[in-house]
Amino acid sequence: MPEPVSAPAIRLAAATLHFGKTRLSFDCTVPQGAAVAVAGPSGAGKSTLFNVIAGFETPAEGKVELFGQDMAGRDPSERPVSVIFQENNLFAHLSVADNVGLGIDPALRLDAAARKRTATALARVGFAGYESRRPGSLSGGERQRVALARILVRNRPILLLDEPFAALDPATRADMAALLGQLHAENAVTMLFITHQPEDIRRLASRVLFIEAGEIRTDDPAERFLDREEPPAVARFLGRDPAYVPS
Repeated sequence: MPEPVSAPAIRLAAATLHFGKTRLSFDCTVPQGAAVAVAGPSGAGKSTLFNVIAGFETPAEGKVELFGQDMAGRDPSERPVSVIFQENNLFAHLSVADNVGLGIDPALRLDAAARKRTATALARVGFAGYESRRPGSLSGGERQRVALARILVRNRPILLLDEPFAALDPATRADMAALLGQLHAENAVTMLFITHQPEDIRRLASRVLFIEAGEIRTDDPAERFLDREEPPAVARFLGRDPAYVPS
């Protein structure tokens, strides 16, 4: 897909969905190459925002543009987007190498060059020599590395990560953040990640979208967001309300 230099990677203009009496409407512009944290209370619409960008949900109104092109009628497979879900979406019956190879060909018809791409991607995430392992034998952080390797072989310019650090211990969380930062810098992808932790923003984000009640309430540079004392939901997220407990 052509990528006009001046076009933002993502532009949502009043992209609106209705779930019964619940209305969600998103307006935002994300420049190419940005690293954007998506924060907000549980149920605010963070995952729905990702579904709209990726094409898993179709807005009833408004517009979704990726690199200047209207995505109306484009299936998820036709969009320049890769998604890593919280549960990794790895197949337990396949080896690590085959799980990564799915990013090249879902039927796993892989020639020698494709197998080499798979091995190279695994090496880049620190998993050289793990090709024959099965996901069930891996820790949560290790499964995330395999999912990242699959994204690398897909080579899509927009990467969406739905709570990539959930259930990881602090040391593994720091390691994964460092790896994501390195891959983002090396590949110049536009990266959005959902988080419930201000520390993830400090480590990775250049901007922050804060969603509350189905709308993007703030769109700030990371430094400005981390200094905010309002609105109240942001203050609670940043730990400035002693009654707030991250969800």
